[in-house]
Amino acid sequence: MVSTRPLVLFAGILLAAVSRLIPHPPNVTPIAAMALFGGAYFSNRAAAYLVPLAAMVLSDLFLGFHRTTPFVYGSFALIVLIGYGLRGRRTVFTVAMAALASSVLFFLVTNFGVWATGTLYPKTWTGLATAYLAAVPFFRNTVFSLPGSRFWSDPSLPYGKTTGWANRSGRIGRRSQCPGGGTRDTRDA
Repeated sequence: MVSTRPLVLFAGILLAAVSRLIPHPPNVTPIAAMALFGGAYFSNRAAAYLVPLAAMVLSDLFLGFHRTTPFVYGSFALIVLIGYGLRGRRTVFTVAMAALASSVLFFLVTNFGVWATGTLYPKTWTGLATAYLAAVPFFRNTVFSLPGSRFWSDPSLPYGKTTGWANRSGRIGRRSQCPGGGTRDTRDA
């Protein structure tokens, strides 16, 4: 039987890329949640990083790259690491805290990038504080998207168990029948 996982991963990348192209409030897209999801569930660490970063590259081909792009991409790579911390410890509380930590990390890293690479703020501690203060209204949008982060970052809500994405260990991987019965995880996400 042909595996549908590569097709589903590609569809996820495409959906996330499109989410950046359609009108939406600033900083409200599922890319960070996808990075959190990848870290928490993909057994293949390369796929955990590849899926959100590929969605970013694909959409940035249309939106354009900018001087803070490395900070944005770097923040998503760090969010994958936060997702790794969720492995085996996923509850409503831990996922909500990881989503909040991801939002704070994105805010701190990307706005540091705006300050460090731009000319809008002086390269002083006061300039950095001003850059963070000016970004607070955008952070509100990120925090308000936390319920969406819960949806995107937990395959048990509502699609994970019905599509078989999450196996018994909670990680993405295919279960295959073992000789003599039982299953084993092949972890090929």
